Amino acid sequence: MKWKDLLEEWGMTNLKISVGFAQAQFAPKDGDREAAWQLYIELLTRIATQPLPEESGDEKAALDSVYSIFGLTREIIRAGGTDCVEFTKIAIVVLNQIIRPFTAHWHRQSLAGALNDPQQCARFRADLKELQKPLLNYTRMLGHMAGVEDLTELEALESSC
Repeated sequence: MKWKDLLEEWGMTNLKISVGFAQAQFAPKDGDREAAWQLYIELLTRIATQPLPEESGDEKAALDSVYSIFGLTREIIRAGGTDCVEFTKIAIVVLNQIIRPFTAHWHRQSLAGALNDPQQCARFRADLKELQKPLLNYTRMLGHMAGVEDLTELEALESSC
């Protein structure tokens, strides 16, 4: 399978990647699977992919949680070294093209006091909800790379019992 096909399968075609990368074979090693599993679990349990109900949570804590994905990803890449190059390729692109624009914008807004303004908090939550869409696709892709079942829809939003 080529990277292009993998990105199409998981709804990640909006990423700006080089033609050479897109045409390269996607060939994960055990190190890629382990790295993908580690980040998969982190993303499944963070506000980056989980709902933030209006009546609960804190915008600054949510922003910090999203930002912490940079450090977590770097740790995973360093620990995996050259055994997780396929994981590293997609992780870097997602950090730089999906997560960084959100964190850069909201970090600046936060420093200016925006997260103390109810209207700006509502805007933050709307932006977070939009960020969660590609991050859920990324999380599903990581699960696929790790060779595990998709747990992104494990919990029902409303009780079905």
